[in-house]
Amino acid sequence: MVNNDRGQSLISKYVWVIETIYRKKKISFKELNELWLDDEISRGEEIPKRTFDNWRYVIFDMFGISIANENRGEYRYYIENVEDISKNGLRSWLYNTFCVSNAIANSQSIKDRILLEYVPSGQQYLQPIIEAMKGNKVLNITYHSYWKDEENSFDVQPYCVKLFRQRWYMVARSTDSYYFEKGPLTYALDRIVNLHQTDETFKMPKDWDAETYFDGCFGIIADRNIDIQPVKLKVSAGQANYIRDLMMHESQEEIERNEEYSIFTFYLRPTFDFIQELLWNGEDMEVLEPLWLRKEIAGKIWRMWNKYKED
Repeated sequence: MVNNDRGQSLISKYVWVIETIYRKKKISFKELNELWLDDEISRGEEIPKRTFDNWRYVIFDMFGISIANENRGEYRYYIENVEDISKNGLRSWLYNTFCVSNAIANSQSIKDRILLEYVPSGQQYLQPIIEAMKGNKVLNITYHSYWKDEENSFDVQPYCVKLFRQRWYMVARSTDSYYFEKGPLTYALDRIVNLHQTDETFKMPKDWDAETYFDGCFGIIADRNIDIQPVKLKVSAGQANYIRDLMMHESQEEIERNEEYSIFTFYLRPTFDFIQELLWNGEDMEVLEPLWLRKEIAGKIWRMWNKYKED
């Protein structure tokens, strides 16, 4: 228990240092220590220079964040690769997760006023899947698909994991010869009934890359039968504020804006999950292009209307 508390305490200190330097952009060691002493995390003790230098190395190893020094003038410290913090990658996700965890851990007095969203099955299956990925070990999984009212057990080669909309997914390739030829498939961790690592190993294809696999995808559906193509949406002024601040997709670009609406363009695969997102936005979002997608949405709206028109 003591070791766990010490580990959590150190992580909190690392996060504090990163956040403080990130906010200040550049700060001297003296100024950093003054802010440190003003915070409860210090417990009234300064950061020794040698300790701070050690923390810098650990922070780089843990988060990939490089804290450098100007080596002139006021010898201020700054984050050398600050752009990495805003990138949508593993290091950025870890950093942001630790920041949130740190804020919550230091807010026990108001814990009943902090409401979180549950991520299904992440804790139970994520770790063994990652361990199997590290050693290129085949996994045996028992899976209950939403499309079949039965459970099936089979072996898969785990390629990668992806978090989308509070759910973890695994991209894996079945070892069965028939399904192996179809390529990797996506499995939701919350639909896995059982999972264990086998003694069998596999070789990751040299030409397979997780980012490339999901290139142009909105979420977790990587349907190669749908080409990456331009999509143009007309969004009400009110709703545009939301998707402007929290982008729907990394390719999002606002090309027109006025008091009534904005026009956004995207370059992606308009798969089922993207269509669901468009429908979720309701009357605040209109597909302008491509025409086939506009007709697809119109057809769904018409079928929905037919269900309610008698009322």
